[in-house]
Amino acid sequence: MLHPRYAAEKDRLEEQIARKNKKTDFYNGIYDRYEYPVLTRESVPVEWRYDLNVETNPFFMERLGVNAVMNAGAIELDGRICLVARVEGNDRKSFFAVAESRTGIDGFRFWQMPIELPDTCPDETNVYDMRLTRHEDGWIYGVFCSESKDTSSSDLSAATAQAGIARTKDLRVWERLDNLATLHSPQQRNVVLHPEFVGGKYAFYTRPMDSFLETGSGGGIGFGLCSDIAHAVIDEEKIISRRVYHTLTEAKNGAGAPPIRGKKCWIHIAHGVRNTAAGLRYVLYAFGTDLKDPSKVIAEPSGVFLAPLGAERVGDVSNVVFTNGAVARSNGDVFVYYASSDTRLHVAATTIEKLEDYLFNTPKDALRSADCVRQRIELIRSNLKLMED
Repeated sequence: MLHPRYAAEKDRLEEQIARKNKKTDFYNGIYDRYEYPVLTRESVPVEWRYDLNVETNPFFMERLGVNAVMNAGAIELDGRICLVARVEGNDRKSFFAVAESRTGIDGFRFWQMPIELPDTCPDETNVYDMRLTRHEDGWIYGVFCSESKDTSSSDLSAATAQAGIARTKDLRVWERLDNLATLHSPQQRNVVLHPEFVGGKYAFYTRPMDSFLETGSGGGIGFGLCSDIAHAVIDEEKIISRRVYHTLTEAKNGAGAPPIRGKKCWIHIAHGVRNTAAGLRYVLYAFGTDLKDPSKVIAEPSGVFLAPLGAERVGDVSNVVFTNGAVARSNGDVFVYYASSDTRLHVAATTIEKLEDYLFNTPKDALRSADCVRQRIELIRSNLKLMED
């Protein structure tokens, strides 16, 4: 017999899905923020969390609870925006699930079943943070973090991270390929597949790491090529977005959503990390690479593109924003999906035109206080002259 509490919980979920999102009064001219997250733990279907049978669950307890919904890959499929979200259970294990929306800013509904990836790695403990790339070879690729216990260490928290690769045509049936191998980097996280061939080869943005948490000798976001996507091996990684002292990438940085093809460049939205007295602070930043040579950076605006504000700063891992998904629509609109504090998922809306204006017309980081204040004084003087005229 169906538990009588089910109807109330189902109604609450439907009310949330039907709620219209609206822009906040935040303004910077670059993008719009929205009042409500697009996905939270409350967005997960009731049937995924509760045993609905009144006989086996008389108190209607959560049997398989969900702690967070975050870090989603994004793609437009058949006229709808589809997110492959990271759903983290109360057991700390993550899995992938598809939620779709007509608008891209509200109304996201999870498909009936989570994604069941082929279980080809027996040592794999956890999977998360899938980037979705619609490649010119006709496949949709999902590149994600494949985490395993580091058996060489007696530390129970020691882990190893590799880049898992899977592909699909419809987000329903998935083929698991070999994990990416990088010959000079023992571990990889935040790996992104470029949407087009480069010199006839598959191109990846990597993040070389010496260990699971520390980048060590890894200098930033790398770029590498491979010939065979089914058995991907990269033997050389060129660092294209470096870690720099006293900037937002000082501690580490990593690629975010797959790059967006603009009119002037490939648009990249990445994350940068610095250490603070309150712990690591994750923010988003942007840069542009050459349309013909995506390993060549041609635009580097200074500073933060998007940082956590207000309630976004509170959660499982506070003071963090992270993105691994964005959608550019045919009309030039862009949706950037970002998680806050490893807890919930939001959207920021902008356009190709605005992003390229930001990339090419925002000054580059002058790196020293004396030079940065000169930049600002120059801006103020220019504005004062304009006001006088």
